[in-house]
Amino acid sequence: MIRVMPSREFDQNPIEAKRASEDGPVIVTDRGEPAFVLIKYDTYRRLSGERGGSLLDLLRQDGSEADFDFKPSRLSDDVARPAGPD
Repeated sequence: MIRVMPSREFDQNPIEAKRASEDGPVIVTDRGEPAFVLIKYDTYRRLSGERGGSLLDLLRQDGSEADFDFKPSRLSDDVARPAGPD
């Protein structure tokens, strides 16, 4: 749910703005005109397309880029034998 908050109210009660951003964007107005938007950082990352996080997050393939067939070739027998003295 989008909430509109005048900048004066935001200045007086930033904790309330942070709480409201849990439910959706908070538009902070300056003289009645939208000036800023407060959103959760996870939402920002998703909207901006920023990639990051853990190695698992970087390797995870979601969406269309993960839609391909992978058929690894088989290793030959001499490559897969245990190491030892010859």
